[in-house]
Formats: sequence, C-alpha cells, structure tokens
Amino acid sequence: MDSAAKGESRRIHRHRSRRVGPAAAVCPHLCSTSAVELTVWCRSLLFNGHGYTVYDSADGRMIFRVDNYAHKWREEVLLMDSTGGVLLTVRRRRKMLGIKDNWEVYEGEIDVSSTPARRQSPLFRVTKALGNPSYTISPWGKSTAPAYRMNWSPREEWCQIFAGAAVAPPRAEITRKCGGVARGELLGRDVLAVKIQPEMDQALVMALLMINDAMR
Repeated sequence: MDSAAKGESRRIHRHRSRRVGPAAAVCPHLCSTSAVELTVWCRSLLFNGHGYTVYDSADGRMIFRVDNYAHKWREEVLLMDSTGGVLLTVRRRRKMLGIKDNWEVYEGEIDVSSTPARRQSPLFRVTKALGNPSYTISPWGKSTAPAYRMNWSPREEWCQIFAGAAVAPPRAEITRKCGGVARGELLGRDVLAVKIQPEMDQALVMALLMINDAMR
C-alpha cells in the first residue's frame, strides 16, 4: 500500500472510531443492531502465508481480510475491510522478563518510524498471564478495570468474550464451524464460526480472535 493510500485509509476510518469501553466500539459502523454470525477461514486468499478471510454467514459477503505476506504474523497483523482499507493494527509488545503477554491494538495503519512523542497511542491493550487461558482487554490510558475479558478453552476449542467483569451471557463466541450434509459435522480446524451479539463491535472480536491465535 503506497503512502497516499495509507493516508487515505487512516483518514477514512479515524472519524468512525472511538475509545473502547463496555458500551463503546472501536468501529461503530461494524456494530449491528441484530445478532451476526461470521464464518472465518484461517487462510489468505492472496498469499500462501498465514491469514484470514471472513464472511457474513447469512449472505456470503466478505467482511474482513488479513493477508500476511511477512513471516512476523505473531508480532504484527493488519485487519482490513473487504476493499483492503486497514481498520486496525495489532502489535505484540514484549517486555524483558515479563510474566504477561501483551498486545496493543491501534486504529488504522500505524507509522512505526515516527518518534515516540508523535507516535499514535493504542486504542486498547490485551493482556494474558503466562499459563492462564483468560485475557483482559483494557482501554488505553483509562481505568484499570477491563473493558472486556476473553476466556479460551484449548481442549474444547472455543472462545467467549464478556463485557467487563459482569456476570452475563457472552457478547461473542468463537467455535469450530459445523457443516456437511448432516449439518452437525465439524469442519476443519481452520474454519470457525463467530457468533456476535447486537451492538458488539465485529472488528474488535476479530482482533481478539487473531491475538488468541498468535498467543497459542
């Protein structure tokens, strides 16, 4: 993507985003008033490398894509819309002798060459303690209380995303997708079903799915 296109992508999406919180969204235009189910194919359409192609299960429209042509997909990933516009940059933040794994999510495509004083602040941070299957998602520079939390079961192959610390049904669930003639047969491990509740940000859910995949 050339510099002009990058600037245009950032300009298009900046006004659509706001800080994440229990009742807020990263990309408000990707919050549906009704429940949504997405089908995630953990493959890139353009490259042989690690990527994702995401469709609306109801009508087959492509919603998101991730084309990782570099080998550092566990360090940085760009979530794009169907036209290639960058919605979010997901970057790993390593700390010396850290006992937690940290990821930061930025709006649009960030300029890593900029000076620290001018560098864009992340929207939120995702933290996972080593050996713990749960994650906390906290807004940047705000209260330490998590905006969301995500639980992952490696044995049963599901993820659930909850709003804050509230005891309530999950806002999104990620499982292996069923299909085939009997409709109860599990498809391959690279095909996922993502069920998202009304008003939950679909881009945020995809960012968390990618982070969970990279942390495995």
